[in-house]
Amino acid sequence: MTTTLPAWQALRAHAETMHHTHMRDWFDGPHGLARADRFIAEACGLTLDYAKNRITGETLQLLLDLAAQARVCERRDAMFAGEPVNTTEHRAALHVALRAYPEDGYRALGMPVGEDVAAVLGQMERFADAVRSGAWTGFDGRAITDVVNIGIGGSDLGPRMVCRALASAGSAGPRMHFVANVDGSDLARTLAPLDAATTLVIVCSKTFTTLETMANAGTARDWFVQQGASRADLARHFVAVSTNRDAVAAFGIDPANMFPFWDWVGGRFSLWSAVGLSIAVAVGFARFRKLLDGARAMDLHFASAPAAQNLPMLLGLLDVWYRSFLGAGSRCVAPYCEPLELLPAFLQQLEMESNGKSVRLDGGSIQAGSAPVVWGTTGTNGQHAYFQMMHQGSQLVPVDFIATLEPVSDLPGHHTKLLANCFAQGEALLRGRTAAEVRSEGVSDEALVPHLVFEGNRPSNTLLLRRLDPWHLGALLALAEHRTFVQGALWQINSFDQWGVELGKKLAAPIQRELEGTAAAAPHDASTAALIRRAQAAQSAQSAAA
Repeated sequence: MTTTLPAWQALRAHAETMHHTHMRDWFDGPHGLARADRFIAEACGLTLDYAKNRITGETLQLLLDLAAQARVCERRDAMFAGEPVNTTEHRAALHVALRAYPEDGYRALGMPVGEDVAAVLGQMERFADAVRSGAWTGFDGRAITDVVNIGIGGSDLGPRMVCRALASAGSAGPRMHFVANVDGSDLARTLAPLDAATTLVIVCSKTFTTLETMANAGTARDWFVQQGASRADLARHFVAVSTNRDAVAAFGIDPANMFPFWDWVGGRFSLWSAVGLSIAVAVGFARFRKLLDGARAMDLHFASAPAAQNLPMLLGLLDVWYRSFLGAGSRCVAPYCEPLELLPAFLQQLEMESNGKSVRLDGGSIQAGSAPVVWGTTGTNGQHAYFQMMHQGSQLVPVDFIATLEPVSDLPGHHTKLLANCFAQGEALLRGRTAAEVRSEGVSDEALVPHLVFEGNRPSNTLLLRRLDPWHLGALLALAEHRTFVQGALWQINSFDQWGVELGKKLAAPIQRELEGTAAAAPHDASTAALIRRAQAAQSAQSAAA
């Protein structure tokens, strides 16, 4: 168990000595300059300033010792080698092969995968070019103007986030829309303003049986027919991203328009695969390839850089330090970049679905906190919402500030103000404000002084991208993937399964049949049974009123 390792025990004792230290003291005088120079790392056009963390040189060395004793590098190498690191499903987790070059020679469970990946990328390129050029037309011969991606989880969050982030890079493409929720209002609102003759639907589902996705896809198919398309016309308006050829054909999609991927691609790691077809259509395949290239650069960095300069390693170690040793139950992600507004939601799934577990690889229980809650929104919006809690609240919440050095927009003056706020928040969280400082600022009402005091000593990372473009975004997202892997390796978690998700799906099916009246009541707990009865009564009342 990781928690029995000497480094873990040393970190536990070391954490006790940190409760009475204040980071502000570490930045006084020349020591501050040395600290700022020491706790910084760069790779792939990204700069990580982690000086504002509750760590000393001793802390960092103990964390690096933990990584060595937990064999994180060996686990990383096994993942890159295509070994079955997804132990419960006996699968490789080889998403790095999706952004590789064929000559990189990746193998999944010993089988080469480069040619298959290249073939699908070629299919994606041809399709994206046809849609963007107008060569792919709808049932009345007009070019496609709108593309609706229907998926959920990894088949939605990743592509949706990237398309939002790179929207300015692909203005020549069709308008992109994303539908995930089985709540009919999501699909109805999306389809209402669209012209069926110029709309294309991408259905993303590995098994082509996902309840939410297939319900939305079936309704969308009916909508096309209601709008004047024949059943034969549907082949011009539906393509599939799936591994289930028979189910795709049974739905009515030409298997020639199916884009496959493989069981060694997990949903939350899949935007680099055919699941990213919407990205390629939105921004063009050349830019999609740049996204892959940026991720590949980070893969190479993670695979080869020394641990002390390795961005995913450093961030993963810091995450475990705060969660398992200092008791931080959550981490805030605050992108000071409006196009990255969906990044926190993407990271929620990536980290919390990967590591939100309390069972180790060997089946035993984890004897430490794992998987903090990941949350956040863009700055500066968050400053006027939840930052109050982070500054003066009772919880320790580490923060990741993310910003670009070059502005996305050319509006004069805005980017300077944005960066000023980003840097100021990190400084304020670090330094706080003492009662003496409050009084020195002219506050004479002693009753007010405690309300104006900020403890400070609140940790943060600042991650700077040179610019927001496909290459740097790819590097940022691959960094997040590998950071998640490091967390899981340190906690001895299988980061690549999600059995909790599967249980919810299993329990939903019989309840759905009861609500539809096609099955008798099954055994439930009293609360769930009462909810079902209430819903059935509402359905009956609605039917009677109609």
